[in-house]
Amino acid sequence: MTDKRIVLIGAGNVAHNLAPALLLAGLNLCQIYSRSIESARELGKKTGISYTSDLFAVYPDCDIYFFCVNDDSLLSMIKSVRFKKDALLIHTSGSQPMSIFQNHAQNYGVLYPLQTFSKKRELNFREIPLCLEYSNEYSHGILAKLAGCLSDRVEEMSSEKRKKLHLAGVIANNFVNYLYGAAGKILEEEGLDFALLRPLIFETAHKVMLMSPEEAQTGPARRNDDSILGMHKALLKNNKKLYTLYSLLSDSIKEAQVKNEVKTTSEEQQMSLNLW
Repeated sequence: MTDKRIVLIGAGNVAHNLAPALLLAGLNLCQIYSRSIESARELGKKTGISYTSDLFAVYPDCDIYFFCVNDDSLLSMIKSVRFKKDALLIHTSGSQPMSIFQNHAQNYGVLYPLQTFSKKRELNFREIPLCLEYSNEYSHGILAKLAGCLSDRVEEMSSEKRKKLHLAGVIANNFVNYLYGAAGKILEEEGLDFALLRPLIFETAHKVMLMSPEEAQTGPARRNDDSILGMHKALLKNNKKLYTLYSLLSDSIKEAQVKNEVKTTSEEQQMSLNLW
């Protein structure tokens, strides 16, 4: 893989983590492009790699082109970048289909890292699940080797499955993070520090590393404690959006608990019948 020349299109959060990972793996990243010269320069200086904001200056004779751009601009960037006929084009989106490359390249695929990225946090790329999809056997061979150089967790996945995975990721990460912010505002109103919640957040996340989310669920909705639920709703009466969210989530937890209890009872009855 070290003989393959790589160009990175984009200099956002994903690129800021992918570029160092490529270099750490000994791969030949040779250029970074961004529409913003400031962004290109920032990542170029961070990695020591040549950078540009001029599309016509993007090397047209490289072997692999990573498109780490937002979904809205992905197709226009694919159409705008010059590359040789047998080059491999890869995008890193969780929601865009691989077919976006059709009619624009013969060798293409997807390498989707399932992780939340930011420029200021350095992550161990070897621990990040990489979801692969490819257009042909040539693309498969290169993508599989490339992914193996970057991560210990590689899985082949169709565009449809990747969309569902991306949806699950948004719920588990982005929505939960929004709720952290909502909780923080409640504390701020009382002059309390968000840091008080961090041990609780850590333990909640740690538990689902060891058991299922259903087993880890606690709280007043899980206990069907209507008095506490009513008290919380009263505290939220002036915040209609959070009141609605609290009510919907609490009702969903209560419904899930009922289903789990019915399922458990059914399984216990079946076990009892089997014993007889």
